[in-house]
Amino acid sequence: MAEPDQNKTAEHRRPIFYGWWVVAIAFVTMGVAVAARTSFSVLFPEILAEFGWSRGLTAGAFSTGFLISTAMLPLIGIMMERYGPRLVIPLGAFLVATGFLLVTLVATPWAFYATMSLLIVNGSMAMAYIVHSIFLPAWFVRNRGLAIGLAFSGVGVGSMVLLPALQWLIDLAGWRTACLAMAGLVAVVIIPLNAFFQRGSPQAMGLEPDGGPPRQRAGRAPAPAPDPVVDRAWAEVDWTLAKAARTTRFWWVALAFFCGLFAWYSIQAHQTQFLIESGFDAGVAVTALGLVALFGIGGQISLGWLSDRLGREVAWTISLAGFAATYALLVLLNDRPSTMLLYAMVACQGLLGNGLAALFGAVMTEIFAGRQIARIVSVLSLSGNVGGAAGAWFLGFAHDLTSSYLLGFWVCLAASLVSIGCIWLAAPRRVRLVAGQAKRKAQAAQL
Repeated sequence: MAEPDQNKTAEHRRPIFYGWWVVAIAFVTMGVAVAARTSFSVLFPEILAEFGWSRGLTAGAFSTGFLISTAMLPLIGIMMERYGPRLVIPLGAFLVATGFLLVTLVATPWAFYATMSLLIVNGSMAMAYIVHSIFLPAWFVRNRGLAIGLAFSGVGVGSMVLLPALQWLIDLAGWRTACLAMAGLVAVVIIPLNAFFQRGSPQAMGLEPDGGPPRQRAGRAPAPAPDPVVDRAWAEVDWTLAKAARTTRFWWVALAFFCGLFAWYSIQAHQTQFLIESGFDAGVAVTALGLVALFGIGGQISLGWLSDRLGREVAWTISLAGFAATYALLVLLNDRPSTMLLYAMVACQGLLGNGLAALFGAVMTEIFAGRQIARIVSVLSLSGNVGGAAGAWFLGFAHDLTSSYLLGFWVCLAASLVSIGCIWLAAPRRVRLVAGQAKRKAQAAQL
């Protein structure tokens, strides 16, 4: 009897790389974290109706929480360096769960701000995009963009499942019961899932990124992975925040992030109001916003995958071109509202623009790998958050100034193009090639 092929048997028995479990945990965590933060929009009408506070005072709780969490980003970076996601994410989840419990007891604006701003909105920052952008890239090299895109697509799924469920609970049993349910979900699912099973790096488990070298095929020696490093002197620097901040690349990345999120958050904040003012039914306007989130799931996964093959700059360009097209279509919608233009705008925004989320962590890790990558990611993300806040404010200011969104739309289109230019000037491809680029380079060298 013929002996079984040992290589084939080993291949068959090879366990699933733990990095994909890390991605799965991140998928669930991201979905719950962002849904918890955006649940404010579902609770907002109930709070207004019960307490009779002004809209500005009530809405200020969300804005205050966003500002507090932005100011906390450098501290989150330091905590991630020292303690990793197994402590930071559960800590954020504890704050969020406590906030949802205590908000059911509020009776004054200051108590509402303390629970919603300081605990729920601020705590969710330690569970969401920036924290995962710090450690997820360490688990992957060949599939870095795809892995981050898959993890972040949990946001779209979570929003589509949890926010309607929250509204259903509010209608059935009141907003306090809905808040208690959210507290229970965060405490029972997110805290133990991350405290016991999440890991900050493959090295902590004695593993390598991607699970090691490419798998060996039966009867063949494993092919060596192509060397992705282009600028070895740069790549060998153990980057600290101080060193990174003294380079022009750091500031090109910061400006790319600022302009990219300026374009992203501007339309996210004002789209529904603009569509209603343009003559669309309120139900259609809300559906359009939901479709953006739905398309964003595919956009993040596909652009993450594409960036692993064609490069971060190419994927970034496609994403920001999507936002530029979004604003061009909004300009047309302003003059000639039509369903066809509306859904073209939604597709550009969701399938292309929202795919940007899969690229931030990969860009920063590939340029500034080093012992202080967590601090670098948090500070560069601070630039993005400021851009997002500025964009949402500017679009409203431009409307107040001109009684139209047109000026703001043109500025946001220009910001999209500036972001594209900045990422090419930052040039992550001149430090490290993505897997697809490195493979093509190695194949060309063999010809």
